[in-house]
Amino acid sequence: MTAQDTLAALLEAARRAGADAADALLVHGASLHVTRRLGAIEQLERAEGVDLGLRVFLGARVATVSGSDASPAGFAALAGRAVAMARVVPEDALTLLAEAPPPPALALDLDDGQEPSAEALLDAAARAEDAALAVPGVTNSEGASAGWGRTRRALATSRGFFGEYARSSHSLSATALAGAGTAMQRDYDYTSATHLHDLDAPELIGRQAGEQAVARLDPVRPPSAKGVAVVYHPRVAGSLLGHLAAALNGAAVARRTSFLQDAMGGRVLPAGLSLLDDPLRPRGPRSRPFDGEGQPGARRAMVEDGVLRSWFLDGRSARQLGLASTGHAARGTGGPPAPSPTNLWLEGGQGTPEALMADIRDGIYVTELIGMGVNGVTGDYSRGAAGFRIRDGRLAEAVSEITIAGNLKDMFLRLRAAGDLRFRRGTDAPTLRVDGMTLAGA
Repeated sequence: MTAQDTLAALLEAARRAGADAADALLVHGASLHVTRRLGAIEQLERAEGVDLGLRVFLGARVATVSGSDASPAGFAALAGRAVAMARVVPEDALTLLAEAPPPPALALDLDDGQEPSAEALLDAAARAEDAALAVPGVTNSEGASAGWGRTRRALATSRGFFGEYARSSHSLSATALAGAGTAMQRDYDYTSATHLHDLDAPELIGRQAGEQAVARLDPVRPPSAKGVAVVYHPRVAGSLLGHLAAALNGAAVARRTSFLQDAMGGRVLPAGLSLLDDPLRPRGPRSRPFDGEGQPGARRAMVEDGVLRSWFLDGRSARQLGLASTGHAARGTGGPPAPSPTNLWLEGGQGTPEALMADIRDGIYVTELIGMGVNGVTGDYSRGAAGFRIRDGRLAEAVSEITIAGNLKDMFLRLRAAGDLRFRRGTDAPTLRVDGMTLAGA
């Protein structure tokens, strides 16, 4: 049976069980992952699976069930359980089955059609690890990993919507150790893409992991201070966008648990900086032709020239706020939709990272963040960190066991960005600088 036939049969089973309306999600997944350490294979794993989710509507009551058996023989029992659950849950007038247009025919180029062999993945991991071990000062390895996956998602609703798309994914990472004993330091690098040929070369990943580990040797703890300039490496700068996106989540805004809940139309970033989201970017790691409710998406400026313009909304949060869905419903088979960003990035940075930190007499360059000390209601921010001291505009000695703190509202308004944005992860930021931070050190 095709995915469309399978979901049509499940929706019919829901109707026969007494559901007023229903939608169903079918996810096929396959993956292959290998890990190689010091020349030996530590992991070689392949997985395949099918997940099925059914959401039924009974008046104003809604229930969701999931399973791993996509054979129609069990659909009547699955639908019966869902309807039985719906009869006893509280009413929820805000959750409705949305009307959805037919999915557009888009050339998003999300599946490269390639399934690398285990031998090819092991070769890539070996090349990455060998490059890391070849860096002078590297003394050991935590291994290198390579992986592949393909996921096919199909969504159907009792209102006539059906959509289906597939996405491939490829990844490569390496972790190197430098030094010895209690003075040993580790660092990593990785690359991921929907298309195999968009990955960085294994030798580059390994060499960068090794060089970064060596650079972190002999760290110090700088003295505690206030008013410190903190510069975020791009691999950790995206975490700031993640905190901003969480504050723009429509569900949090509707619950009034976002520190930006009253900021619509106001300035939340400096002029010149914009936060963009685009589910239709070709080869994007989070691109999709429709969201978890069948709604289309579009490139959207969440923050435009520093001014907040939009929330991330699914159907329920949009109705709570008296707005329309922005097509940001994310969904798995085991639960209801919820708003979530897609391909998210910060635009408007200028100049080089070196120029961004050139006037910093004494600051911190962060390459690693630890812990999740962020209060989404107040915006209070406190994270463990490691990286390097900035002295007279240049990177100096390594630092570790420090904490950086501030309030995200103020931090975002003081944000400065370099022009080194590169699309790699799904949430992408250039090198970022925040002045006026509090540093807890020695």
